[in-house]
Amino acid sequence: MSEADATAVEEQGAATSERPRNIRQVAQGTTQVSASITKVSNGADKTGSASGEVLSAAQSLSRESSQLRQEVERFLATAGAT
Repeated sequence: MSEADATAVEEQGAATSERPRNIRQVAQGTTQVSASITKVSNGADKTGSASGEVLSAAQSLSRESSQLRQEVERFLATAGAT
């Protein structure tokens, strides 16, 4: 066996032994990415819920403001009539 062949066999052996470690690293990276995606998704869900609550509160405030304006107008109309 020539020196070049021996070197090639040695390099192939090194590459083969690195594969399981590389596969584990890829699997760990995939797990981390998946966890990050889950966190982002949960954050988006919470943001959506919060924005719905803000919209509901704003609509309620708008109705109450309209009612208050009408009551003030009635009061002023009554106060001006006397």
